[in-house]
Amino acid sequence: MYLCPLVYRLSRHAKRAGNRCKRHSLFHYNPRGSSRHVNFTTSKPVRMSDPRKSQVNAVVCESTWEGELARVIERNLHVLAYVKNQGLNFEVPYRDGATPRRYLPDFIVRIDDGGDEPLNLILETKGYRGADAQLKAETMKTLWVPGVNNLGSQGRWGFVEFNDPFDIQATFDKLVEGVRMQTDSAANLGAAK
Repeated sequence: MYLCPLVYRLSRHAKRAGNRCKRHSLFHYNPRGSSRHVNFTTSKPVRMSDPRKSQVNAVVCESTWEGELARVIERNLHVLAYVKNQGLNFEVPYRDGATPRRYLPDFIVRIDDGGDEPLNLILETKGYRGADAQLKAETMKTLWVPGVNNLGSQGRWGFVEFNDPFDIQATFDKLVEGVRMQTDSAANLGAAK
């Protein structure tokens, strides 16, 4: 699984430019990260991960929701790989007014959606959705995801929030089926032209 750290000031420039093509620039010293060399200690609860789905042997659970989401991710047949974003240094810069901040998403999941390449989904579990959570989601949806997708060299990316702890499995399964159907429809549309 690879990651893609991005430069915030280019996001700001793209935002000022309106809805024109948003493009990001990769950090020159680490354009692709990896979960291969993750090594850290924690006193938080962990859930051991399936080595067939994750290179990192444990999921650090900030909440029971995250443990449940990890279980749901692992059991889905269309998930190729996943990682809990703990110790990976995968951060997305954003601004809260004039204050620069960093957002650490919960999970990164690679899904076989039937396309030419896997879909990389950034997943977030949120109970209470305060103003900071809204800013993070807005940054992901309007700046980061369009920017990294416009690069064309880092695969396809998406962002999804989970807000209902009692419906994580049904919501995730519906999400995966939805992206698979979307890919099938796009392929059929392309074949018809």
